[in-house]
Amino acid sequence: MGIGVSLFLIAVGAILTFALHLHHIGGVSVDVIGWILMAVGALGLIVTMVVWGGHRRAVVTREPAGYRTVEERTDLDPPGTI
Repeated sequence: MGIGVSLFLIAVGAILTFALHLHHIGGVSVDVIGWILMAVGALGLIVTMVVWGGHRRAVVTREPAGYRTVEERTDLDPPGTI
């Protein structure tokens, strides 16, 4: 689940919980479904940030002689690992 899907679930859950004045549809509580969607979206956002937050990004720069790849060190990498 990516950041976009997580934010979408949080938004749909908030709309179901706070904006709609329907409380029950077919015996199912719309408020509870909204809270569940917001919780799943928040959990997905946290997991996505933990999994993808510490990875290195490769930056490709163009120089007159050609292309060069430069690795950026993140705060999670110990000093001297690049």
